[in-house]
Amino acid sequence: MAMNNSKLILILGELNDQGLTSSTAELLSIGRTLAESTGKSLSIALLGSMAQAFAKQAIAYGADFVYVLPNSLLDSFQIDLSLSAFHQLSEKLRPNIILIAKTLGGRDLAPRLAARLEVGLIQDCIRIELDPSTEMVIGHRPVFGGNVMAAVMSTKFPQIITLRPKAYTPLEPDDSRQGTIEEFHPSIDASLIKTRIIESIREENDEVSLEDAKVVVAGGRGLGDAASFKEIQRLAKLLGGAPGASRAAVDAGWVPHIWQIGLTGKTISPNLYITVAISGASQHMAGCYGAKVIVAINKDSNAPIFKDAQYGVVGDWQNVLPAFIDTIHELTN
Repeated sequence: MAMNNSKLILILGELNDQGLTSSTAELLSIGRTLAESTGKSLSIALLGSMAQAFAKQAIAYGADFVYVLPNSLLDSFQIDLSLSAFHQLSEKLRPNIILIAKTLGGRDLAPRLAARLEVGLIQDCIRIELDPSTEMVIGHRPVFGGNVMAAVMSTKFPQIITLRPKAYTPLEPDDSRQGTIEEFHPSIDASLIKTRIIESIREENDEVSLEDAKVVVAGGRGLGDAASFKEIQRLAKLLGGAPGASRAAVDAGWVPHIWQIGLTGKTISPNLYITVAISGASQHMAGCYGAKVIVAINKDSNAPIFKDAQYGVVGDWQNVLPAFIDTIHELTN
């Protein structure tokens, strides 16, 4: 097994209009844990013209070093440019561990980076730990549709790991933390671009974000039709939460894909997750393993969902849900 004496952990950060994305804050949380257990420093790369403005925020969330790449060509996370820039920084710093969130951009960049660095990729992890004898990262990831958890280890450095969003909880930001901010100017230009974004359309959504909601109410194929999801939305709104759905309901065209929870959908970690007419197949449960409390409503007493739910109601949702909603109205009014 190749050896690496680097004392550095490097994170690929992502930004939105408010600063660090939630998935980046989560990476800083686990990165901080790894850094403190190994004596390594924790660094993060922020790309684009807004990077400097949010560098101190990254330090507050746990970074020791912030590498700012303030090139406006990196603002849109164009894959060819972002890959080249982060690859150049990785070659300069030669980190022991590289952490990347499994976002739309991260899942695109990580395998390309691994190919350029000629190393493997530990992908789609929901938990990572350190082998104390070798300081090698062990990544735990669902396989076979979420039915089995595989423990995966790289044999070469740097170890590149992608983590699912919501796998970890961000640390509380500490504005008194001290760190170092450095600029890095990669050699990139527009000629590197192989694909271009023709148009970006922002989807308007006045509902609570599914990924950030503290309460999620989701429906499955057992609801029967698209109209029935109005009751799901009604209950979600009443509880100040977000509506969701199983893949079967999405595939049926009853609700948009942004509602989908599961292995091929979104990963959620609400305080309360209410499932209505969802059987609880492993592919779906892979997307809600972080839920604190699961309440299941299903007429099939043998549905797998009841094995994972803390509370369950066996009955027809058309009888249970209206009564549930009425009771909430009585308690809140």
